[in-house]
Amino acid sequence: MIYQEALDFLYPLHRFGIKPGLDRVYALLEALGSPHKRLGMVVHIAGTNGKGTVAAAVASIFQAGGKKTALYTSPHLVDFTERIRINGEPIARERVAHYCSRLKDAVVENQSTFFEATTALAFAWFADEGVDVSVLETGMGGRLDATNVVRCDYAVIPSIGMDHTDWLGETLSLIAAEKAAIIKTGCRVFTAVGDPEAFLPIEKQAKLCDASLFVVGRDIFSTVVAAELGMLELDVRSASRDYPGLKAPLTGSFHASNVALAVMVAEYAGVAADAIYSGLEGLLQTGYRGRLERIGIRPTVLLDVSHNADGMRQTVNAILSFRERYRRVYVIVGLASDKDARAIISELLRLQCTFVPVAIPSERSMPAEELGVLCGNEGGEVMVFSSGHEALASLRETAGSDDLIVVTGSFYLAGDIITYCAG
Repeated sequence: MIYQEALDFLYPLHRFGIKPGLDRVYALLEALGSPHKRLGMVVHIAGTNGKGTVAAAVASIFQAGGKKTALYTSPHLVDFTERIRINGEPIARERVAHYCSRLKDAVVENQSTFFEATTALAFAWFADEGVDVSVLETGMGGRLDATNVVRCDYAVIPSIGMDHTDWLGETLSLIAAEKAAIIKTGCRVFTAVGDPEAFLPIEKQAKLCDASLFVVGRDIFSTVVAAELGMLELDVRSASRDYPGLKAPLTGSFHASNVALAVMVAEYAGVAADAIYSGLEGLLQTGYRGRLERIGIRPTVLLDVSHNADGMRQTVNAILSFRERYRRVYVIVGLASDKDARAIISELLRLQCTFVPVAIPSERSMPAEELGVLCGNEGGEVMVFSSGHEALASLRETAGSDDLIVVTGSFYLAGDIITYCAG
């Protein structure tokens, strides 16, 4: 195969949808020589929001500490290779084609899903490259997620919220139990979950696995020193060490708990303090993008991938901290059809914004017109466009230099905007 042939093989696997269970991914891994057993030290991250931030921070810190560090995240924004990185560099397209050629027969035989095939591919490359550390983000849940074939050294659960309820359960307790299933015997567990309903299943699983449990706000503390657009400064204090003046290129005080989690993992793994400082400052080198990322000025344009009510609440809170700098706020929003649109719109209304509903480039997109009706019903001013890039092009012509444009609601929408801006 060449790269395009590999993509043409992988992407149609979406037709199999989401099929919980590990038998298929085990079959793929067996065909590749069981690479999931050769991933070095494993940091496994599950949760509702914050997974990508914690994963990027942990990977950047380990890399700064001199470790050959693998990072597996999803989804990608523009190119498939973004999902699979070593020391910040995405997998070469030729290697994608190589592993797809090796996997093809097993994928067809097992009717494997896109995420299962991608996970097996990533693990094979990481193992063949002899990585020291693998930082792995779950795709959706935990217990039956394709990544849950690993035995992790560190399990991290940043948050639990109401998302993917059709698959994970309709209560925080059920969702937490699914995600807590990444906890394995003897590992260390780190969480920032505070809601008792969500915390108890994590605590229970940790006890069942004789796994040490560490909690933000109990075992490590963070104080926000400064929070600006694109920069967060914190003082962090653990049981054994103080970290004054930690800086990370993040927007929003809500990231404080994500930084604290990354610091705890690194500290228990024996990473030196100077690597923690430099790793956090270099977080963007991991390919981390789309979390209130500024991609334009005059008017200011922020790109965000929040796609559920809990995540949008944090996003809106962050924007409200500097809302007074801007005359008008326009929100280009696109959502998948399975999202709680009303809850997300309710959060965005706090910005006193003009809604700009669009369709996202996905078969799961909520139609722009339908989203526009919902925004209007909630009392918002509405301007409907067919796509995100068309909306942004128009707003850049009409918005004032002191206005703010926020693009949010979907990784697919963020990818569309990045591609448009690069073109």
